[in-house]
Amino acid sequence: MTVDEGVDITKNGDRGVLKRIIKEGEGTDTPNAGCQVTVHYTGTLLNGTKFDSSRDRNEPFEFVLGKGTVIKAWDVGVATMKKGEVCVLTCAPDYAYGSAGSLPKIPPNATLQFEIEMIDWKVEDLSPNKNKGILRHIIVQGTGLDNPNDGALVTVELEGRLVADGKLFDNRTVTFALGEGSEHNVCEGIERALEKFLKDEKSRLTIQPKYAFKSEGNSGLGVPPNSVVEYIVKLTSFEKAKESWLMDGAEKLDQAKIFKEKGTEYFKANKFHLAIKMYKRVVSMVDDLTEDTRESEETKAAAKELFLSAHLNLSLVYLKVRPPHHLEARDHAAKALQVDQNNVKALFRRGQALLGLGDALPAINDFQRILQAEPNNKAAANQIIVCKATIQKQKEKEKQLYANMFDKFAKHDSEVTAGENAS
Repeated sequence: MTVDEGVDITKNGDRGVLKRIIKEGEGTDTPNAGCQVTVHYTGTLLNGTKFDSSRDRNEPFEFVLGKGTVIKAWDVGVATMKKGEVCVLTCAPDYAYGSAGSLPKIPPNATLQFEIEMIDWKVEDLSPNKNKGILRHIIVQGTGLDNPNDGALVTVELEGRLVADGKLFDNRTVTFALGEGSEHNVCEGIERALEKFLKDEKSRLTIQPKYAFKSEGNSGLGVPPNSVVEYIVKLTSFEKAKESWLMDGAEKLDQAKIFKEKGTEYFKANKFHLAIKMYKRVVSMVDDLTEDTRESEETKAAAKELFLSAHLNLSLVYLKVRPPHHLEARDHAAKALQVDQNNVKALFRRGQALLGLGDALPAINDFQRILQAEPNNKAAANQIIVCKATIQKQKEKEKQLYANMFDKFAKHDSEVTAGENAS
């Protein structure tokens, strides 16, 4: 290899991509898979014939790195470039357009050269709505193909700093079940990001308050309210939770019972968001069992009981959170009533949710159904009184609204009449 050819940057050393740096870039950061990169390039054949150039069009080229949207050589080579760097990539056919070429400009089995300038890149956005709430920059690539799943037991090394002043507030190794990180002062943004990590990956995460410690902050860690935080996270090991589709009916029931017990523990500790997670896991675990013809009647009955209990508990938790989530509480109570149409708890919780939504008339029907089944149920009787008072207030409010409306109409009519008389 001559100096002009450049350095082999392929992982297996097959000389498929040779890189020669023309201009050094800035700093040490390079983009990783998932980043949106912006480059200028000029592509030529080995004889110097130019076949494409973003510079000629005066339009920088943008693409998402590592997703196979460009030739393989680009995914390999651009990932090594720093901001402002200019290099030449010499790309063997297997890393370019192969035996087919890209006619009419690129013949079959052509080795290509690209002069590329790295203009900039945007780091990978892992937030659900792509609102830059969780940004990941990979420092060390992970190994293997698997990612942790919900419930996986993960061990991570954490180093957390405040973006505002660089203050170190977290530096530890911690093991926890993914989805229950808040029990260990691990914020939502880290948990969401870990679902995309490979083993031994080390990444820098920039996390906005919504996915960090929110408006409350974290006094234990010394994180002020509404703080943007930056973590260096390394996933040292993980043990995936067994996927439900790999379980038989008995395993699903056992796992659902564990989730239910955890949910109850979290509920008693007023950790409502974790209780909701656990009860939802119960639902997802047993949902398909209730009607599975391959399962025994005993298994289906047990699954149905857990399904009913989970929806009842979810309805209760959503009523307990502050502020109450009446819509979710209503919907989960309704799902419980699909299983047991006369369930008193489900009727009571749906009635409470409806009342909270301002739907006093359907709410009163639920409480009346309870009294039909349990004439001495004082709680339902009291709620009926509340419903009637609410309905009365609504009627009075409507009456006043209409009265004001009629007054405005009358005033308008009198002004029109006066105007006509004056003319």
